[in-house]
Amino acid sequence: MDAILVVVAMAIVAVPVLLVGVLVAQARLRKRVDQAERQITALVYALENAGTGTEHPPTTAQPAKTFKAATELPKDSGPPDTLPARDVPAAAKGPQPWASRSPVTPRPVTPEPPKAIVARRDSGAWFGKWLRDNWFYAISAVSLALAGIFLVQYGMEQGYLPPLARVVAAALFGLILVSAGEVIRRRFGDGEEATTAYLPSVFSGAGIVSLFGAILAAHLLYALIGPEAALAGMALVALSALVLGWFHGPLLAAVGVVGAMAAPFLIGGASEAVHWLYLYFGIVALVGLGIDSVRRWAWVSVLTLVLAFAAGWLLYISHLDLQMAFALYAAALVVLSVLIPARSLLPDQQGGLVLWALLRGKPKDGWPIFPVRLSFASLLAATLILWIVASEGTTDVFWLVFTTLTALATAFALASVRAPALQDHILAPAGAMLVLASWGQTARKVFPVAPDPAEVPAPPMALEPSVILALATVVTVAAGWRSLAGGSLRLGWAIVAAVFAPAMAVALEMVWKPALQIGPYPWALHAAGLAALMTLFAERFSRVDGKDRLRASIAGLSVLGCLSFALVIVLSNVALTIAIAVVVLAAAALDRKFDLPLMTLAISIGVVAIGYRLVIDPGIDWALGAGWGNFSLAYGGALAALVAALAALPGDRPTARVMLDTGMWSAGGVGLSLALFRLIEERIGSSHTEDHWALGLYALIWLVLALVQVRRADLGGWLRKLRLGLAAVFGLLSALVMGLALTLANPLFNTGTVYGWPVLNTLSVAYLLPALALLAGAAWVRRMPLLSRSFFGLGLALGGFWLAVTIRNFWQGNMAMALWKDVGQPELYTYTVALLILGAGLFYQSLARGSDHLRRAGLVIIGLAVGKVFFVDISGLTGLMRVFSLLILGLGLAGLAWLNRWARARHAPPETAE
Repeated sequence: MDAILVVVAMAIVAVPVLLVGVLVAQARLRKRVDQAERQITALVYALENAGTGTEHPPTTAQPAKTFKAATELPKDSGPPDTLPARDVPAAAKGPQPWASRSPVTPRPVTPEPPKAIVARRDSGAWFGKWLRDNWFYAISAVSLALAGIFLVQYGMEQGYLPPLARVVAAALFGLILVSAGEVIRRRFGDGEEATTAYLPSVFSGAGIVSLFGAILAAHLLYALIGPEAALAGMALVALSALVLGWFHGPLLAAVGVVGAMAAPFLIGGASEAVHWLYLYFGIVALVGLGIDSVRRWAWVSVLTLVLAFAAGWLLYISHLDLQMAFALYAAALVVLSVLIPARSLLPDQQGGLVLWALLRGKPKDGWPIFPVRLSFASLLAATLILWIVASEGTTDVFWLVFTTLTALATAFALASVRAPALQDHILAPAGAMLVLASWGQTARKVFPVAPDPAEVPAPPMALEPSVILALATVVTVAAGWRSLAGGSLRLGWAIVAAVFAPAMAVALEMVWKPALQIGPYPWALHAAGLAALMTLFAERFSRVDGKDRLRASIAGLSVLGCLSFALVIVLSNVALTIAIAVVVLAAAALDRKFDLPLMTLAISIGVVAIGYRLVIDPGIDWALGAGWGNFSLAYGGALAALVAALAALPGDRPTARVMLDTGMWSAGGVGLSLALFRLIEERIGSSHTEDHWALGLYALIWLVLALVQVRRADLGGWLRKLRLGLAAVFGLLSALVMGLALTLANPLFNTGTVYGWPVLNTLSVAYLLPALALLAGAAWVRRMPLLSRSFFGLGLALGGFWLAVTIRNFWQGNMAMALWKDVGQPELYTYTVALLILGAGLFYQSLARGSDHLRRAGLVIIGLAVGKVFFVDISGLTGLMRVFSLLILGLGLAGLAWLNRWARARHAPPETAE
């Protein structure tokens, strides 16, 4: 049985050798046929040019494949001297039959540099056709490569030869194959036009794989050599493969890379230390990329990196303790993919950005160059690998990965000065750093102290958040330096410098809660340090840019953000609200002093933050229970700062002005509503949050917030729909609460108590204040006519309801306002007078404002008064009350009729008035 296996193995090895012999014999025969074809071509050429002085046979003719073209020239073809110089001998360039025409002077052909064979549809079709026509070369290469590897494995399994002899046999087999490939290349060539095309690559590639396999077996299987000797041997083989690849076709590189990457998995065996295989895979990747950096086949580099990442991943999932080695290996592949195609220790990639091209779809100016796309894809793959390794590994692995990502981000920032095409590469490692810092599972593993100090005593000082923030600061400093170095994306680099480290601090605060472990003041000092760094950036940008303050404004925004973050950490609720208001005031003052338009962004964010704190966190609940001092300082201080900021703001900042104006009204309206709530509660001595006045104040607060959002929607932009949506939500809440105040909590429908004196009581708080807010809102949103008229109508209706319940309260008292109580004659008469006075007031306003809508509203109210007198008062009043009611109605209607006629004449067009 063993003899049969040996014979089969010899046959497998002998088949490619016999194939070589057949192909060499065919090459000799083909050479003789080519010589005969060249002679025939020369003879035809001489016959066609008989009598023209060019009968001498050319020494160089077209190849056999152009024989038909040489014998069947079209009539409109150019003279023979238009053929390439290599195809027309000097003796054949005499006078031509086309001498009457303008002679064509042959121009020297300048060889073009080789273009990269990039993976496209046409190149894929070409590769498929090549593989279909030359599949036997690929099978031969695989067979030879496997023969060398299985030779060692078979010897190990059968025990025929000692380990040293097995390794030597595999190495000799590889050297024989390499030598055979070189002999064929030197004698017969390796180009596509040669009959021995691809054969040198087949043999040399298989030989390289066998040599790699021999060295791997010597170290992994038999421990004949140590890792140092194995590394030296593989480096020597890799160098040899690199040199061979520069002379052979791409098949050698493909065979060598595929076989070398697969060799460790094919050999098998067990070893306690396999981490050095990542170094081996890195050397193979270096070989593949190095060959392609000269020959520019492109697809060889793609194949190399795909196999390199795949081999590293397979080794990792089979040995999960190789996390650190795998992380370093992935980062090394990124470095190789950047440097090797550039053939320099410093990258110099020019052209467009990959990310920009992806965002634009198919750019008109084409995609970035292939080396840039290659490095970008390699970086994405490595970043994903680093994140997976860090999330699954130990604390030490996390720190290694985080440091590696920092090094990559910093390196791309610095290297992009000479290689502007790599400027977008920083986003992948920087983004991965933020993800790792905000990943809850990683935070618990790296920073194991419990967030609640009551559960686990906190150490005196934990350095983990400080180290992470320090590494992020390194990236920020590199980005700031890159922005100062100039370039078309200097503004983008300024944004990265201003945002990255503060964003890392916010991520740590959200997930790690460093203030609970290291104390609020030490953690706030970190934010203060970032503010100092951003101040330095602002000064540098301002000095470099001169009048252009855009980059300085970005850095200034970051300064204000860092200071606000520090204040959030150390200050109480009241102090933090005041601090944010002071930051808004400072932003307005800085804008006025240094002309920094981007301070509008800081003002807008600050106003939103103030509103959030006054309403939500700590918000209304805190305000209702806090002391008067803290309450007044929070709401009054915020209002004062907003008023001062509005006064300090430059005149040409419409967005900031609207934000400050609405913020001022919001703070004032909410503060006043809550102050009334507190005063009423203190006056009545208990909490009545479900009474009419409490619900009315809640409705007023939501109404003010809705009006603020509607006013801000006038600014337009991409936030318009969001603001209108918020206004709709706040308005709906206000309507629901006011509906409860008008129905279930209405003193007319229950035995609820009204607190206060006539007119100045809780009825005014519940209904008059929201009515006045609606009327003010109608004037505030005048640019939206439909909404303005709706607010005006609702405000007028709610004001009329307040007037009615106030009159009833005046005559019935605070405890007997229910509708089932009888209505007295004075009360009934008062309603009539009030309607007439209200209608007259609206008429007056229509004259003062020139509003036809107010005049019509007045007529409606007067109509109600008339209907009340004739349908209610006549039957309900007696004696002089009835007389006075009709008298006043008649006199009032007469006066109002004259006033209406006069108003119509005043507001009518001139032709109508006449």
